[in-house]
Amino acid sequence: MISTDYTNNNRVKRKIYGIIGAAITLIIPFFLMLNNHNDHLETDQSFCPFKMVTGFPCPGCGITKSLVYFYQGDIYKSLSYHILGPFVIVFCWLTIIILTTEIITKKEYFTGILYNRKLAYNMAYFLAFYHVIRLVLFVRNNSFDDILHQSIWF
Repeated sequence: MISTDYTNNNRVKRKIYGIIGAAITLIIPFFLMLNNHNDHLETDQSFCPFKMVTGFPCPGCGITKSLVYFYQGDIYKSLSYHILGPFVIVFCWLTIIILTTEIITKKEYFTGILYNRKLAYNMAYFLAFYHVIRLVLFVRNNSFDDILHQSIWF
């Protein structure tokens, strides 16, 4: 009996952490959007440590800017920064709603989908393919000097 209660408490904690993480993912770009005067995010240094060091974008680069421009209503610019930006917003809202509902009703509705290994691998393959395409376009559209300017080394 004690181990069952402990397991249930851990599940509830994980769900609360998931809700907090999804909320933070939605809130930070919202505040960045409120402070995006004169569209300064367009030219500011990236927050990505990988891009700061190498000058090349990581697979997640552009998600924050994508969310900011989605909030501003510029869907084209949002998708141009990262094609998964709008999906992240939908996923975060669904996560908040589903996990809150699961905590309240004490039932699990989408465990099979959320912990599906095949779905996770397919999403990873898609992200890897998308990232390779982005890297090819990035190298094609930027000179070596441009890439150095996007790092902290120059």
